[in-house]
Amino acid sequence: MKRWLQLLAAVLALGTLTLWLATGAHRGWTRTSVAVEKTDEITGLTYREYESRFVPGVDVLGAGLLGALVLATAGALVRGRSRPPARTPA
Repeated sequence: MKRWLQLLAAVLALGTLTLWLATGAHRGWTRTSVAVEKTDEITGLTYREYESRFVPGVDVLGAGLLGALVLATAGALVRGRSRPPARTPA
C-alpha cells in the first residue's frame, strides 16, 4: 500500500507538470476561452474573436501538486508490511 501511494503521488505530480508545460505553462488562472487576433479582409482592420480552448493555469498546477503531496504524505504515514519474527534455532 505504501509503495502504491508513493508511486501514485509521483505519477500525479509528473502528469500534472507535464500537462501544464505541454499546454503552454500559463502563469495565470485557468482559461476556457482564448482571444485570437483576426484581420478583416475588406477593411484590413484587426479584431478579436474568442475560441473555446482549455488552458490550464497555476490553479490546476497547484491542485495537482497538492494532491500529489497529500498522497506522498499518506504513503509516508502508512506502515510497511510487518514481517513475522525470524525463528531462532533452539
